[in-house]
Amino acid sequence: MEAHIAELIPRLRRYARALSTSGMESDGLVRATLERAGQELRLAQPPSDLRVWLISLMHEAYVRSLAGAEPGLPPEAPTPGNFEQAIGQLTPGQREVFLLVTLEDLRYDEVAKALNVPIGTVMSRLSRAREKLRLSLMSQARLRMVK
Repeated sequence: MEAHIAELIPRLRRYARALSTSGMESDGLVRATLERAGQELRLAQPPSDLRVWLISLMHEAYVRSLAGAEPGLPPEAPTPGNFEQAIGQLTPGQREVFLLVTLEDLRYDEVAKALNVPIGTVMSRLSRAREKLRLSLMSQARLRMVK
């Protein structure tokens, strides 16, 4: 089991970096996820889909960090760069869904399970995220053309 978790750490790091804005915050998010996984695995059988389960644990840690309840995870700061800036303008729910579908290549049903939301919510958040990104990136392109 530990070997399977170790194989997923690079994916967890990638997703944590995309969610957060600093290396320190993403490292704390991965650490909080792995600590929680270790605690839960001592108490129960491992889930059938380990990747979705770990992402679910990371989601919970991320939500706690946004609320300021997770020690060692500082609140988010603005990110530089056009795409990163546009991603930063998404709501946390939209950002999570967008990143899980596009970056982690999860199916809608897997995202719904990981975030503990209905599949319709996943589809709605993804649609809104894509539209918001499209508008944001278009307006940034127009600003560059005017300069």
